Amino acid sequence: MNLASKGKQILLGFHSVQTRLRTDAQSIQAVYYDPARRDRRMTDFIKQAEPILGKRLYAGNAERLHNLAGHDRHQGIVALADPTIVARTLPELLDSLDLEKNAPLLLVLDGVTDPHNLGACLRAADGAGVHGVVVPKDRSASVNATVSKVASGAAEVMPLITVTNLARTMREMQELGIWLVGTDDTAEKSIYELDFTGPTAIVMGAEGEGMRRLTRENCDQLVHIPMHGVVESLNVSVASAIVLYEAQRQRLLIKN
Repeated sequence: MNLASKGKQILLGFHSVQTRLRTDAQSIQAVYYDPARRDRRMTDFIKQAEPILGKRLYAGNAERLHNLAGHDRHQGIVALADPTIVARTLPELLDSLDLEKNAPLLLVLDGVTDPHNLGACLRAADGAGVHGVVVPKDRSASVNATVSKVASGAAEVMPLITVTNLARTMREMQELGIWLVGTDDTAEKSIYELDFTGPTAIVMGAEGEGMRRLTRENCDQLVHIPMHGVVESLNVSVASAIVLYEAQRQRLLIKN
């Protein structure tokens, strides 16, 4: 049975389930744990979850957990939950921000179709204080149990805006005063030569292919990440993290 298709979200592993416990415990319908796992991490998790979940916490054997998750990469923890309610459109997202105190920082992913990469990008975005991630409907992985597990809880709280036409959405961002910065190995300026303190959207392309032509043409500025070794490129989630943390470094400097 595909529980996700019936409106239930499947959460796998300690990070994603613990994040949901902290942020929206009422949305959790059931948590199943492997009683055969008796290490400190599982013991601490049960101690945390029992007073919150009560009868919604169940011991489940290996077969039950496998059937729920669809595989065995669940760390002995599987939860069934209602999908979280976060901003799903760009206007909703921007309306939720205090723009006088925080200049928007967005991440735009063009063509990131691997669930592991999307999950890692969401994790990096959350850590760097990004307000939302924008992806095209037809060229992106969707949030599933794999994305949620790799994101380590970030998929539960990070607004993921799926748009039909990415180029049009980028032009709408520009009309709202958001500066679009794309990454390109051939760009003249490096990320350390650009001011990221204003309203900014970092635009990343897929590994290998990079950004599509229209995506590139709609960027206000292209920058590169300096590379000093023998490798020619970085994983998209690593590259995203480097640029996003440079943006936050600059923003912290002006605040202090």
